[in-house]
Amino acid sequence: MSNSIVQYVLLRSDLLKELGWSIGALVAQACHASTAALHLYKEDNNTIQYLNDLDNMHKVVLEVPNEESLKKVAEKLKENSIDHKLWIEQPENIPTCLALKPYPKDEVKKFVGKFKLYKETLNA
Repeated sequence: MSNSIVQYVLLRSDLLKELGWSIGALVAQACHASTAALHLYKEDNNTIQYLNDLDNMHKVVLEVPNEESLKKVAEKLKENSIDHKLWIEQPENIPTCLALKPYPKDEVKKFVGKFKLYKETLNA
């Protein structure tokens, strides 16, 4: 099961902790990025397989500290031809989140492995 198909979503933690965004706004960003990636890569075999078993979809939401980190990950993914969608919230034009298309975990773990699961910390 270690190579199951997973969709990784990378979400900026500074939006909540430093910029005062609500939990709901952050969840919306993750949903936007995930949906956009699934739509962009809907013809991809991994995406088709992922969506054919809706009740067992596996998403992992990871925390990136800030916009600069998010852009660096996006660049690294692009350099390595890893399909993803960098979500840029409009009209503010703020990169908030990034979602990879569904991939076998082992294929993309090295690009996202340094990030921790997103955890909301109250009183941060």
